[in-house]
Amino acid sequence: MRLHQRTLLLLTMFVVSLAVTSLHAAEKPNILFIFSDDHAAWAVGAAGDPHVQTPNMDRIYKEGARFTNAFTATPVCSPSRAEMMTGRYGSQLQITDWINPRNEPKIGLDPTNPVWPRALREAGYRTGLIGKWHLGTEEQFHPTNFGYDYFMGFLAGGNKPKDPTLEVNGEEKQLKGLLPDILTDDAIDFIQKESDKPFLLSLHYRAPHAPWLPVADSDWAPYKDLDPAIPNPDYPKLDTSKVKQKTREYLASITSVDRNIGRLLEELDNLGLSENTVVIYSSDHGYNMGHNGIWHKGNGHWILTQFPEPTKNIPKMQRPNMYDHSIRVPLAIRYPAMIKPGTVVEHTVGSLDWFATLLDLAGVEAPAVATEYGRSFVPLMKGETPDDWNDDFYAEYSTHHQSQTHMRMYRTPEWKLIRDFLNPERDELYHLTEDPEENENLIKSDDVVILAVKDELSQRILERMEAINDPLLTNLANIE
Repeated sequence: MRLHQRTLLLLTMFVVSLAVTSLHAAEKPNILFIFSDDHAAWAVGAAGDPHVQTPNMDRIYKEGARFTNAFTATPVCSPSRAEMMTGRYGSQLQITDWINPRNEPKIGLDPTNPVWPRALREAGYRTGLIGKWHLGTEEQFHPTNFGYDYFMGFLAGGNKPKDPTLEVNGEEKQLKGLLPDILTDDAIDFIQKESDKPFLLSLHYRAPHAPWLPVADSDWAPYKDLDPAIPNPDYPKLDTSKVKQKTREYLASITSVDRNIGRLLEELDNLGLSENTVVIYSSDHGYNMGHNGIWHKGNGHWILTQFPEPTKNIPKMQRPNMYDHSIRVPLAIRYPAMIKPGTVVEHTVGSLDWFATLLDLAGVEAPAVATEYGRSFVPLMKGETPDDWNDDFYAEYSTHHQSQTHMRMYRTPEWKLIRDFLNPERDELYHLTEDPEENENLIKSDDVVILAVKDELSQRILERMEAINDPLLTNLANIE
């Protein structure tokens, strides 16, 4: 009898232990991190764009927190993704421009870097990455070396919008269908399989990266006859017909992402996971579509009927830049257990903040590297503002493909200075509160106030370069 009672007691304790473990697991939120490619912050319905159809993105914006001043530290694919993963600048990671696997097969993110997917897996999360990686194609750079249990997608930056070649179960296969739909099908399958435990799913769409077409007929329908407004139609020699054509295709690609986000939100609702799932929508950098006479991102292209003359380091059609439209990203986060619907966050947040923020959301202690250059913006989601929150922002971009530059930028809510240490004649200074579209470069002004601002921001750039041990510093004497 005593043996039976003891066995029953042990069994009861075991069941209680399992229940407690299950309860703790349930307390951890699921994280669905949706990350698109080349999506401008202005190109969302909830952000005020009159043309784009994004009802599902709008739902995340309205049911959660919308960030109006979210920025990337480098406005091009690979470094922005490396910064998002590590909380460190691209110059510290030796990834300062997009990785071209044809010419740079040995370049990738060092897997010894601490990253948040690995930290979440160690904390008990089931982790997956579906879609674009673009942080190295060799085996050592594979996503599964960075804490992802599961990967389906493509390692390089490029792919086709239809009938793409993807890595599936460790093998490359050409699949039939539209790329956003295929990735979403796999994401839904992942969520269904992992719905009984806390999961992190990074879903990296390639859209709306060009080429934008084809898309589903329903995604193209709102735009096929659209005559879109141009942001600055009076820009000298602007190719307005080309801007309108590209705008139609670009917005259709965004809608293709939005339609698939709707499928994901519906699946979370059906599985009863919406309340305890953090849904994040953002992009790796912004985009220009005729703004300031260019299209594309930080490695922008002129969209004019006549191009400026090339210089030693800048080819004829290129316009490398750090305009706000290139560095500002869309960002909305829905988490019903924490975030009040309709929250608007106007404070500045950046790509280096993701490491600390995601671990904070999961209740996981962050390593020192996560807060060395980044910070958790969870308090901002709750409607709180830490006393020491600073809305200044530092960014960098050294281009080495089409153009050769060493751009470093310091932005305050009022002013922005961009220095190109390789091409100092390209330095730019904008008074953002008076000129938010960055139309008037004040760098050559002899106004006393403007000169003082330029000197102050230039000093802040140098201080940040020193603080992060920017390798460019060792070459400045030779460059200047």
